[in-house]
Amino acid sequence: MRFEHVLVVGAGQMGGGIAQVVAASGRRVSLHDAEPGAVDRARGAMEQSLAKLAEKGGPAPEDVLARVGPVDELVPADLMIEAVVEDAAVKADVFGRADELFPEEALLASNTSSIPITSLAAATRRPDRVIGMHFFNPVPVLQLVEVIRGLETSDETAAAIVALAEDLGKTPAEARDYPGFVSNRILMPFINEAAYALMEGVAEPESIDTIARLGFAHPLGPLALADLIGLDTCVAIMDVLHEGLGDPKYAPCPLLRQYVQAGRLGRKSGRGFYAYG
Repeated sequence: MRFEHVLVVGAGQMGGGIAQVVAASGRRVSLHDAEPGAVDRARGAMEQSLAKLAEKGGPAPEDVLARVGPVDELVPADLMIEAVVEDAAVKADVFGRADELFPEEALLASNTSSIPITSLAAATRRPDRVIGMHFFNPVPVLQLVEVIRGLETSDETAAAIVALAEDLGKTPAEARDYPGFVSNRILMPFINEAAYALMEGVAEPESIDTIARLGFAHPLGPLALADLIGLDTCVAIMDVLHEGLGDPKYAPCPLLRQYVQAGRLGRKSGRGFYAYG
């Protein structure tokens, strides 16, 4: 499958980045978001990202942006990549509507970081053509795509998505459909424990992140990474892990919940564990 036309649903940080890398591969992209102005903001972010990449030999920004077209509603395509808010009901609604609209042979993928692919597939009449395609932020820079098969995902669907990820210049790694898959089952307890260290006064945010960066050779410390991901998203993922695996070690740190309640969501709100201009 070549996937000449891809619909990306959700024009936030992740959706915009996905649209950019798909368009940079020479494919036509339709970008949809129900929030007014979201697609325009995504195109502005793409323009900045592409300009930086062009300085390093990347494609001309105008050529890539010309292949990204905003759409006011879902439109049929060869492939949908859903990247809306990390809410199972919202995602299932998108999958149900896409299933009604898309041609029978089209594939439906989700960029979810924790919600079971099998549950999203159940909202469709094509569970064999539903799969997880979990990119990492920032999408144009990070190489990994976690490919998650649902219970009924076919070998053909998985092979097509692995091939697409490789064609996008990414490295696919397959995982089974368990809560949090591999990446967030490992990452979220790390972030959660860093939040506990802060809440309990073990160290200040800068020290916690410096120890992780220099001690573990991580490019970002766990608290700065949580701010990049979004603290609300981190809490949502940990709630899925806690409910799905039934282990109290996955329950979100009370400080994380408090920050979310206060609107301190990280970079996107201007303040999380750190303040941003």
